[in-house]
Amino acid sequence: MSSPSILLWVTGYAVVPLIYARAMSQVPGSRTAVGMRIHARLAAGLLALVAASAAADDDPLASARQLFVLAYAAAEAGAPLPLAVEPAALRDYPLYPYLERARLTGALRGAAQGWTSTDDDVRAFLDAHAGEPVAADLRRTWLSSLGEREQWQALVERFDASIADPALRCQNVRAQIALSIPSAASAATDLWLIPQRLPPECEPVFEWLRSTEALTDDLVERRVRALLERDQAGFARTVASRLPSDRAAPLLQWADLLERPAPSIDIALSDPARARRTEDRMLLAGWTKLARNDPTAARARFERLAAAVGPERAARYALALAFGLAWDRRATEALEAFAVVPAANLDDYALSWAARAALWTGDWPQVERTIAAMSDAQRDQPRWRYWSARAAAQRHDEQRAETLYASLLRTDNYYAASAAARLKRRAEPHPQRLAADDATIASLAVRPGFVRARELSLCGLRGPAVTEWLNGFGALAETERPQAVHLASRWQWHDVSVATATREGVFFDYPLLYPHPYDREVHAAAKLTDLDAALIYGVIRQESLFRTDAVSTAGAVGLAQLIPETARRIARAWSQPVPGAAELFDPEVNIKLGSAHLRDLVNRFDKQTVVALAGYNAGENAAARWLPAQPIDADVWVENIPYNETRDYVQRVLWHSVVFGWLDSGRGENVESWLVQVTPLAAAQPAAEPPG
Repeated sequence: MSSPSILLWVTGYAVVPLIYARAMSQVPGSRTAVGMRIHARLAAGLLALVAASAAADDDPLASARQLFVLAYAAAEAGAPLPLAVEPAALRDYPLYPYLERARLTGALRGAAQGWTSTDDDVRAFLDAHAGEPVAADLRRTWLSSLGEREQWQALVERFDASIADPALRCQNVRAQIALSIPSAASAATDLWLIPQRLPPECEPVFEWLRSTEALTDDLVERRVRALLERDQAGFARTVASRLPSDRAAPLLQWADLLERPAPSIDIALSDPARARRTEDRMLLAGWTKLARNDPTAARARFERLAAAVGPERAARYALALAFGLAWDRRATEALEAFAVVPAANLDDYALSWAARAALWTGDWPQVERTIAAMSDAQRDQPRWRYWSARAAAQRHDEQRAETLYASLLRTDNYYAASAAARLKRRAEPHPQRLAADDATIASLAVRPGFVRARELSLCGLRGPAVTEWLNGFGALAETERPQAVHLASRWQWHDVSVATATREGVFFDYPLLYPHPYDREVHAAAKLTDLDAALIYGVIRQESLFRTDAVSTAGAVGLAQLIPETARRIARAWSQPVPGAAELFDPEVNIKLGSAHLRDLVNRFDKQTVVALAGYNAGENAAARWLPAQPIDADVWVENIPYNETRDYVQRVLWHSVVFGWLDSGRGENVESWLVQVTPLAAAQPAAEPPG
């Protein structure tokens, strides 16, 4: 069917507005960010119908794709399809099974009690598509529906032991109980011991355990302990209420230590004998939380605690205190605490923080001693080779320093670029191209799983698209897998291309893995904010891997991962149109406001880019807390960022900016500006204003 006839077929019956309106009215959360994404997808599908005829000759699936977008949105919302009889063009479309799945999912929502014809249809669909990604979500939905309707036999027959969803697992155990299957008791016990709050579907299982007197005090205590070990003190108290008071008492003390560590530790210290009797894991859990959250309070109590628990146990408490002090950049005190810990108790992680504390104090001999104590594998990492070079330079062993710096230059990372700056050279990547085999790439592009993956992506169904991609990738021969990196890149799936490359150990094909998909928007933002375009590209690559539709668990949106409230504030400050939720998925809007946000942070932190990047990732309040009382080398400051994620973020963005700059200019980047010092803020901070 040609595009004009599809357009006539749809609009001739005036169903487009009806389907669109009904779909939007029934999409849950249609006014949330996710709902707005669905709204934008539907609108794009409607508008694309008008242009479908122009693309039909170049894209034989264009017509069916446009119709599928409308039909799928209607099926998801429980609205009727555009016509009672679906066209043959849509039946032959690669995503037709997804439309069937959406229809069956909608039918299950209103399924009557007992076994229905919908169940027959679902069973037939799952049998026909067994092992395919399209079946997975429907199977879970069906199992849930069977449980709600107490169709126990069918549920047990279709349940797969690989299913991890707690609600479905509980429904399955309920079915085993109802059918008197002998394994029910063991399965119910396994559920009980899961160390988290479980959904309401599990309560009937636990009531059955209680009714059979299988839920013993031992089982209750095991669950409480597991919850406490995962710092879930509040729920642990609820479960512990089922225990006799004498048995619950030490567990409640453990909960107190987690929830109120300082006063609870003081109670223990008021009776040293009691402190010695307290289980080490309980007392250490509370102490670790106190040392992390309030190292000053922990340090004030350490000597009394060490005396109470004895020298053998005291080492573990000293180590927890040392970490807390190091993360708070109280480096001198941290080194004192590390010194109390026997060398045998210092693993590579502990030694890395001891080395960072020594860096902060400028104790370069201690830096060298600490690095020397690391394992060979740790010591050989670029990070610690770089700091070994810095330490050698501090004691004027220039030959060793230069040898170590030179050994880093081809490792292509933040430390390589920093080493280049120390050697007064330009930082230059060393590309290793992944050869493209056009014949193999073409053969991959037409394989059914990859065809479905691409069509799902073009229809805005990103999650299923990635699932289809992973399923198709898993079936490839080892020699074919690297070519999938090229295929994803050619489809403009930059995040999938990079993730696939990482899986295949491909890291250094920079033209392939550092694309420039938003040059116009990035250069406009760079001009507006007076930021380097390579830095902006570095941020959006790290934030979203170029995904315009990226949404974080914290609600950050789009390429530059902006919280909507932050985006609105920035827009007002920069005299830009205040964006609605859907507009933040527009690259032009998102990149412009993300760049403005970064410029505000650069201004806020006295032009100190590394601090601004830390603030972009962790929040400006956190970055402000991390500022030193006295000027300190920027590389030392970055190394001592207490959040591993933020430290890696700053280092990766800086390296990304080197790569993007090199790709743009064809020559290495001068990063001597990285060698400046991070300083405290000026006493009075003016409000950040846009440049110019």
